[in-house]
Amino acid sequence: MEFRDVRKTFGENVVLDGADLSVEKGETITIMGGSGKGKTVFLKLMLGVIKPDRGKVIFKGQDIGEMGEREINRIRSHIGMLFQGAALFDSLTVRENIAYPIREHFKYTEEQISKIVAEKLALVGLHGMEEMMPADLSGGMKKRVGLARAIATDPDVILYDEPTTGLDPANTKRICGLIRTLQEKLGVTSVVVTHDMEAAFAVTDRIAMIHRHRFGFIGTKDEARRSKDAWVQNFIRGEMESEDDDT
Repeated sequence: MEFRDVRKTFGENVVLDGADLSVEKGETITIMGGSGKGKTVFLKLMLGVIKPDRGKVIFKGQDIGEMGEREINRIRSHIGMLFQGAALFDSLTVRENIAYPIREHFKYTEEQISKIVAEKLALVGLHGMEEMMPADLSGGMKKRVGLARAIATDPDVILYDEPTTGLDPANTKRICGLIRTLQEKLGVTSVVVTHDMEAAFAVTDRIAMIHRHRFGFIGTKDEARRSKDAWVQNFIRGEMESEDDDT
């Protein structure tokens, strides 16, 4: 998965310009940057929800920006997404929430779907919770159901949008542990977008920091700690300038 010289603007607002990033198969990489710096735009470009003004977003050797909707939907079957806040359907049971992407992308029997749902719930530590409703779940449980839904199609890549936002320390630790566990058990590539530096250092193999519309730093946790760039150290210490929410 690659970003090659990607530029994306909204009117006069330049979000990304000359952004280059290569994501290695099977790694966990964390995308970080100040508020309004393009983290959410990065995810939307990866999913083909929006297209770059210039440059290429490559997935499995294909340019997502050049694809039609049918091709993009096929690509999305290989990508799981844990949304900020989990984004569960309130009117559907846990089972039906997890089954949703399976039905969207595959033609499985109800027996096959039930088996997949049970397997994914077991992976996130929620065995037997199929008939629960989202309103009856805690915040941490909702995140885990969202994660079970993200892995329901056995994706090659999982995208995490602020996975620890709103969680207490115990649930934050649990979600971070699950991110690492799923990478190891399923061999997936994980892309984590977060502003939580402690969580990022807990889960990631590499960090990519957005600075001045591009990835100004890409490296391991140790390389980030040793960086002589003042803005990298400021970011690690939580001293980045606050702006409006991401575009």
